[in-house]
Amino acid sequence: EIGNFHVKEIRFGEKTAFSGGVLTVNKEEALEVVREDEHITSAELHIVNPGDMVRLCPVKEAIEMRCKVEGGVLFPGVTADLAPAGSGVLHALKDASLIVVGEHWGGFQDGLIDMGGPFQRNTLFGDLRNLVLVADSNETFEQKEQQKKNRALRWAGMRLAEYVGSCVRDLSPEDTEVFDLPPLNERSPEVRELPGVVYVLQPQTQMEALGYNTLIYGWDGNRMLPTFMHPNEVLDGAVVSGSFMPVSSKISTYQWQNSVTIKKIMEEHGKTLNFLGIIMSNLNVAMDQKQRSAQMVASMASNLGAAGAFVAEEGYGNPDVDFIQVLVELEKVGIKTVGITNECTGRDGASQPLVALDEAADAIVSCGNVSQYLELPPMPTVLGELEALARDGLSGGWEGCVREDGSLVMENNAMFCSDGICGASRKTCREF
Repeated sequence: EIGNFHVKEIRFGEKTAFSGGVLTVNKEEALEVVREDEHITSAELHIVNPGDMVRLCPVKEAIEMRCKVEGGVLFPGVTADLAPAGSGVLHALKDASLIVVGEHWGGFQDGLIDMGGPFQRNTLFGDLRNLVLVADSNETFEQKEQQKKNRALRWAGMRLAEYVGSCVRDLSPEDTEVFDLPPLNERSPEVRELPGVVYVLQPQTQMEALGYNTLIYGWDGNRMLPTFMHPNEVLDGAVVSGSFMPVSSKISTYQWQNSVTIKKIMEEHGKTLNFLGIIMSNLNVAMDQKQRSAQMVASMASNLGAAGAFVAEEGYGNPDVDFIQVLVELEKVGIKTVGITNECTGRDGASQPLVALDEAADAIVSCGNVSQYLELPPMPTVLGELEALARDGLSGGWEGCVREDGSLVMENNAMFCSDGICGASRKTCREF
């Protein structure tokens, strides 16, 4: 059960509280929560709203501000002790998010958000009221590295999201969402007669070194095999976004918490389909690893009785092989499959869209082209350090891409979570 509190305004004040649509944040208390980690060397909070002429860069994470009221903890195995997720009561601040921005250092996995101007709607966060944490850390071992774990800042964001979200713990929500999906053997005959469907997720888990990948109950996804999960576990905070991948392809923690695809399949459960659950898979490096996971996904889906599957890939390039192989293996066992991914078709759109292709992959929803060339006008206010886009190897920026007047050119690669692999996308298709 998720109790929703709709934020119409965020302001700073004496007490962190929520009333009449206004979220008030005690800045000093909030920053104390951030500074609990001795690695944090500087931190500041800002408020940005849709339409503000503000550019955020390098953006590292986005999290929904919420708290667990009963039946578990917010980020099990990460900022809290390990505990089951997916049941109980959760309170969430809607129409708002917490954005974590680096004060200085960026990297391959960081990106850009515009709150106003022509690119405001390229990310869903441009339409949210955002509390923005701009911080730096003394993690010198990775300051000059293109690949960053961003641990201190990401964990600070999770602590801060829970601190702010806790202000609605004892309040009555404005509306409530109930996600109730009973065990397979307890469903009615009418539901069991509907086509069984699984949702296969492939979060970014390619890094063999620990600390970069998506976490499932705090466990590095690179160390796991495909696993069956209840969709409520994902919505409840069991999945935390990683810190490795071109950022337009990224699924932020906010998007895991609010997975549009999961919610849509849940809506259809008992009407047009029987939602069997989620198969949490992974993305691998070696071919035998890719093949093993794909075969295990297909075996699991088949044994669950799936007639159909949705498969979503977080990333592109090397992960395309895992993505296509899962589609192939599912189709081999007679499960009709639809893939969800973005493409890397080059700036002119003429290159092969995926590294691997197969005739079995005949139904794919495209979320956009990571290489799309964008030209952004100057923005009066920048939170963070815009030069990080050019200097630090962000996947969509390059040396010289930021001009002296603050305008810039970049690839869509660097637009934070813009491709909406989770199902929340601003993009549409056009026929030529």
